[in-house]
Amino acid sequence: MSKKDEKIALYSEDIKKFDGGKLDADFLAIVVKNLGPSIYNANAEKVSCSDQTELDRVRTNFIEKKLDVHDEALANKTMQEVCEQVGKSNRNKYRATFYYLIAKKLNKESALS
Repeated sequence: MSKKDEKIALYSEDIKKFDGGKLDADFLAIVVKNLGPSIYNANAEKVSCSDQTELDRVRTNFIEKKLDVHDEALANKTMQEVCEQVGKSNRNKYRATFYYLIAKKLNKESALS
């Protein structure tokens, strides 16, 4: 199994915990592809919901640029919902899981394909 396959397996299990056991494996593969080599960096692979600078970066670089959603209030509300969904006590908020859940909530899966 390649390192990428191992990461996808890890994220798959993570998503199932937070999305009611559902998983769109094809869409997860697209999210992982869009993240590129950042999934192999322990720090870059995770999102900090308590860091406003990080959330601003997610909004600008992912929600606005990749998903083409320019409603700041909607973007902030969606990020807050996902932060609550994955849990404040969960230290491993994987970026792939976070982005997957945001795109699903915004019904923007097609924007990444």
